[in-house]
Amino acid sequence: MFIQSITLFPEMFDSITGHGVTGRALKQQLWRFQAINPRRFADNPLGYIDSRPFGGGPGMIMQAPPLKAAIDEARQACNGAAKVIYLSPQGTPLTHQKAAALAAEPNLILLCGRYEGIDERLLQSSVDEEISIGDFVVSGGELPAMMLMDAVLRLVPGVLGDMQSAEQDSFSDGLLDCPHYTKPVEFQGMGVPEVLRSGNHALIAEWRLKQSLQRTLARRPDLLEKRDLIPKESRLLQEILSEQGSEPEQREIQS
Repeated sequence: MFIQSITLFPEMFDSITGHGVTGRALKQQLWRFQAINPRRFADNPLGYIDSRPFGGGPGMIMQAPPLKAAIDEARQACNGAAKVIYLSPQGTPLTHQKAAALAAEPNLILLCGRYEGIDERLLQSSVDEEISIGDFVVSGGELPAMMLMDAVLRLVPGVLGDMQSAEQDSFSDGLLDCPHYTKPVEFQGMGVPEVLRSGNHALIAEWRLKQSLQRTLARRPDLLEKRDLIPKESRLLQEILSEQGSEPEQREIQS
């Protein structure tokens, strides 16, 4: 996978290219990265690529020509076949399913905005998709781009030491992840559930599924409302609701 970023601050990406599993995977050549600074394509000696918005208003707008030139250079670096993504709070939400789809792309170009935004004509002519990491606004697209990169790269074969780590993450199967425990057995008066120390893998698997359902019900019930439960999930969910004293028929959960 080849990921390129159009950014005014290429050095910010050192945190993802030089550290952690993504940094290790880059050294192993499991993916490639290039940052392109659009200031290189400015039409003035000071490298300004922003200007006041037509119609008035606060802030500055990133100009289309230097951004278009940066995107063109990025496309040339991967023979033109690349998906261009603009990180924007107005985009579609980044989900695990979206990250998995992007992980199958050979080339990604991430456009990182700054100031009050980007000239709309550039977005219409050169951007394939706008993606948001949440309903909030940050100072620039670099941090959202790195979050997207991390979510995508961990799904690329070989990036994680054990691919099951990604397969068992929260949202990978539409549910939140179950609780996890490790040594010591006792910590501040709290122990490890006995089932996890039983060695009975069938019971452990069922316990983990039930915990995932219970945690999803408590924290993200919307995920269950749109989920088609398999019989085992339906049975475990009924157990959970019964233990909580809830009436199953009052919950709009598909089974």
